[in-house]
Amino acid sequence: MPIKLHSYWRSSASYRVRMALNLKGLDYTIEPVHLVRDGGQQHSEAYRALNPQGLVPTLEIDGQVISQSMAMLEYLEEQHPTPALLPADAPGRARVRAIANAIACDIHPLNNLRVLKYLVGELGVDEDAKLAWYRHWTELGLGQVEAMLDDPATGRFCHGDEPGLADCCLLPQVYNAQRFKCKLDAMPRILAICEALEQIPAIRRAAPENQPDAE
Repeated sequence: MPIKLHSYWRSSASYRVRMALNLKGLDYTIEPVHLVRDGGQQHSEAYRALNPQGLVPTLEIDGQVISQSMAMLEYLEEQHPTPALLPADAPGRARVRAIANAIACDIHPLNNLRVLKYLVGELGVDEDAKLAWYRHWTELGLGQVEAMLDDPATGRFCHGDEPGLADCCLLPQVYNAQRFKCKLDAMPRILAICEALEQIPAIRRAAPENQPDAE
């Protein structure tokens, strides 16, 4: 059964799963879900039947329907362990998961599209205040990740010299941080890792501008 990823081109959670699929050399098709058009296609009855949360991405694989991008990354690692996205040793795996979760659990949820829309639509926050919110939490969180990367285990990438699960979370978050003009000059480790990641063809193919629904 072919792998299908329900994805939005600029969604950082979708981006991280595309990176993992590409790094593992898995063939898949993209089913675009536009988060704004038609009132947000993720809210449609058909999509909600697939993913009750109404979020992207959703992964259809091996006869399973998986929601939540971090669950997808772990599933891919378990079912398709080569090339590995997690280190062979338990301390290394814990470190990689800590970096990944600092991004996926602490930074990303505060700046997701539905949160920004709530700030504006329900709380009456203006555009300048919305951007200040986004930049504050992103710069704070990435600054903390930068400190976590001040570690001998950091190599060319977040952990060693091969891209892994933490990198799949980092690059999409930095992509969006740059789109919102966050200040990243004080984060040389992060910028160097992202520059190295963008040189990898499999990762370039996962980039938002290279998706079939890119606008």
